[in-house]
Amino acid sequence: MAKTFSVQDFFKRFPDDNACLNHLMQVRYGTELDCPKCGKRGKFSRVTKIPAFQCSWCGHHIHPMAGTPFERSTTSLQKWFYAMYLFTTSRHGVPAKELQRQLSVTYKTAWRMGHEIRKYLGQVDGDDGLSGHVEIDETFVGGKGPHSERNKKTIVMGMLQRGGQLMTKVVEDRKKVSLLPHIRENVAAGSVITTDELAAYRQLGLEGYDHTMVEHGRKQYVKGIHHVNGLEGFWGQFKRAIKGTHISVSEKHMPKYLAEFEYRYNMRNHPEVMFARLLLSF
Repeated sequence: MAKTFSVQDFFKRFPDDNACLNHLMQVRYGTELDCPKCGKRGKFSRVTKIPAFQCSWCGHHIHPMAGTPFERSTTSLQKWFYAMYLFTTSRHGVPAKELQRQLSVTYKTAWRMGHEIRKYLGQVDGDDGLSGHVEIDETFVGGKGPHSERNKKTIVMGMLQRGGQLMTKVVEDRKKVSLLPHIRENVAAGSVITTDELAAYRQLGLEGYDHTMVEHGRKQYVKGIHHVNGLEGFWGQFKRAIKGTHISVSEKHMPKYLAEFEYRYNMRNHPEVMFARLLLSF
């Protein structure tokens, strides 16, 4: 089993902002490149007073943080890197209060950092197409009382390829007009699909899929190879984290929290490289 990346490893590799900035430059541009201004090839040296590197020929500046979550941020780059590390080593998420405590920043800064990192996790994870055997299910998150739109619950749809990737979408309702377009767009035609007995899924067989339903209303949860237990397990973990760690999440921000948990779930078989993947994806 691969060695995990410990806290000691983190601070050894990134002892200060300079180490973090050098990493960004290396990953995004390399040690030598053709200058965008003069066209000459050579090494770019660090500028002393600003987080930038300059061409040794013409002095043109390259700003490694441009186009990243850290752009225009006055927060230490090392703190940004450490916050990302915390996100990849936590199972239940990192609330803004925890970031505030560990990074010694204001709550407003911690809140913004958390949301920027969640958006970045979603970008790195991406939305690759699904195929093979796919479980599809939807659930209600947040709100109070029973499962009802009237109680301001957010409806989330999930699509899970057996042994593969998970994809989630916030949807307006559980009608076929809201659910089927996501399936057509993201699940390859001819795939085996398992759902519960929701009426919106009944025409999937006419859409070119091999579709089977398990009837939860009749306490049928497994029918041969067909079940949605993988998604049910993810929903349980996600809801426990929302309730226990974040207390509540609005529908507006729900996609970002889903992206965070999707990233961790999709990297579940290789947790030791979760952080490294983020560092190589700027």
